[in-house]
Amino acid sequence: MPRRLLASNRLTLESAHARSMLRLEKRLLPCLPCFACARFSGSRNSPKKPSGEERRIIALESAWDQAEQNKDSNALENLLVENLIYVDYDRSISTKRQFRASVKRADIAGEQINNEGLTVHFYGNDVAARTGIYRDKGRQNGKRFSRRRRLTNVWLNQNGRWECLASQSTLITH
Repeated sequence: MPRRLLASNRLTLESAHARSMLRLEKRLLPCLPCFACARFSGSRNSPKKPSGEERRIIALESAWDQAEQNKDSNALENLLVENLIYVDYDRSISTKRQFRASVKRADIAGEQINNEGLTVHFYGNDVAARTGIYRDKGRQNGKRFSRRRRLTNVWLNQNGRWECLASQSTLITH
């Protein structure tokens, strides 16, 4: 969008980006549950990839967890697409830049991150949806926390390289 147009509408580049992200979110977020549920709907149009590709996605998820636990935002650079949509359990929405910055926060000390019940569903050759449970424990502002979340990550294979394009987590309260 030209700067003149932004200035005339009293928009900053940042607010224009936020609006663009919200439009993208409105289009993509309704699809996330479909990725997670399509496997259980009896769809025969979702060919199963070899277990090697499943292991590859799970290894990338593990690398993501390690990067978060070690506060290594640089390790996340190659795991996430530039226009990532990250929806956290508290309903906050982050871009790739915002999510990488949150990983480095000093007020959160992660002690343990574990995944359980991981399942990878493939849609064609280029899209995979990973579902499962994400547990994290640590301290935030000096107070201990332990969270358990249902997680869906959508991965895109571009030129033989898998990157996460959307992530959504929901807090499990029981």
